[in-house]
Amino acid sequence: MPSAGKLMVVEDDRHVATVLEARLQTFGYQVCGTARSGPAAVRGTLEHRPDLVLMDILLEGDMNGIEAAELIHQKLDVPIVFITCLSDQAMLDRAVKTNAYGYILKPYDNAELRYTIQIALIKFKAAKEREELIEKLEQALLEVKKLSGLLPICASCKKIRDENGNWQPIEDYIHSHSEADFSHGICSECGPKLYPGIFPLKKR
Repeated sequence: MPSAGKLMVVEDDRHVATVLEARLQTFGYQVCGTARSGPAAVRGTLEHRPDLVLMDILLEGDMNGIEAAELIHQKLDVPIVFITCLSDQAMLDRAVKTNAYGYILKPYDNAELRYTIQIALIKFKAAKEREELIEKLEQALLEVKKLSGLLPICASCKKIRDENGNWQPIEDYIHSHSEADFSHGICSECGPKLYPGIFPLKKR
């Protein structure tokens, strides 16, 4: 898959951040911002709207990367991959609960970094497409429900009375309450009655 995209780097070690940024650029990514503390990470993510955030867990100040990720997720739907030198299972479990799209243990190699980012972006895209599909299905279900139940229809002209008390042709009513449309024709029973010269009567 193409590797183009905007990434945000959150790393408290300036040298590590510089090396990481250079690596990401060789992969084809644009580093749209960097941060060394939790508050700066939140501000930078909201400002730059990256496609993915690489988040170190241990940061400058009182706020760690997990807390920063929780604040970011409250304001913006963006995938976050944690990078850490910690192997503390409790800390990693807490990172997972933030809906992280992956984590990398330092020291890491280029292949691990690259593929972890790519997988995270693929998973995030798939999740968004699934959400959009569910939304469309729910909307379709609502449209179907609009046509369920008893419809007041005129026994003579076949118009339908809508929820405002107005009488509409059945085609207009169904079109306005669903995605269905109509094409008109003449059935085999009505054709001979209306146009006997064009539609000969069927032999019985």
